[in-house]
Amino acid sequence: MSEETSNVEELPDVVALFPLPNVVLFPHVDLPLHIFEPRYRDMVRDAMAGDRLIGMVLLRGDWRKDYNGSPAIFRVGCVGRIEQFELLPDGRSNLVLHGLRSFDVVEELPGRSYRRARVRWRDERPAAAGGAAAGTGSERRLRAVVTRLLERGDRPVPGDLWERLPAEIEKLVNVLGFSLDLGEVEKLSLLECAGTELRLERLIEIIEFRLAERGMGAAGARGHEPWH
Repeated sequence: MSEETSNVEELPDVVALFPLPNVVLFPHVDLPLHIFEPRYRDMVRDAMAGDRLIGMVLLRGDWRKDYNGSPAIFRVGCVGRIEQFELLPDGRSNLVLHGLRSFDVVEELPGRSYRRARVRWRDERPAAAGGAAAGTGSERRLRAVVTRLLERGDRPVPGDLWERLPAEIEKLVNVLGFSLDLGEVEKLSLLECAGTELRLERLIEIIEFRLAERGMGAAGARGHEPWH
């Protein structure tokens, strides 16, 4: 396992929560964010003064009814560290959050303008040497189904796609899970998987279902490109 996700003892028990309706962060993935709401300006200010950590969680249900309060969230999220930060003159900011490790929300804590929670860090087991994800059959299956999915889009698949993507299987699976045009709940089901091998198999299952749903002769992803 990489150093950035292995040292659970160095991660705090309490993290700030940033709930969004359409973002599921994964370890090893960079997420650009534009911060403008006052409560999240407070969150970023406190993070920059401290450990620079923010926990991304997914809103659930009819969150619009209580967006300015504390709408329901899914209990699995991913913490990231602020790697780039730009404070704008009007108090807004731009930042890049680098995903570190998934967590379960144990309980939310009061006392701040933004949400915070006590968390339990989830298992992020790497692929075992010689295992299903260790560069053999499952990885080849993944490349095949991803290529087929992208070929259903209305843009050509870059010839150097696989050279541009991470070679390490753990990072590759997480980058694909984040970047492919999958539903948020599907992405969350990937994040919930305990480690690389289970996440890889789940990602293949999701893509194969998408391909079967569209049919081999389907042209495109019903009007949008399956790669952000």
